Amino acid sequence: MDTPRIDVAYIAELAKLELNDEEKERYTHDLEQVLAYVTQLEKWDTGTVAPMCHPLEAFDALRADIPGESLDNKAALSNAPEQLNGQFRVPKVVESAH
Repeated sequence: MDTPRIDVAYIAELAKLELNDEEKERYTHDLEQVLAYVTQLEKWDTGTVAPMCHPLEAFDALRADIPGESLDNKAALSNAPEQLNGQFRVPKVVESAH
């Protein structure tokens, strides 16, 4: 099966990208290589392959959610540059939404 020619100039125009002729030719070639690879993959019989989300077996890297010892307020605030009424004091970073 012959891979279709991709109109990179049209796609770039839709994406509001300015590409020179060299870039258009290079991207056209790259995209044609991708389509050729996909066409090659379509020839394989995958009917007996179970669907998967990742080619390697995944392990849960998270630890168990078991409550443990936590810092008291005084220890948590001990290295805070600024504090007020038992809370961390930080600079305002969001303007009013009104």
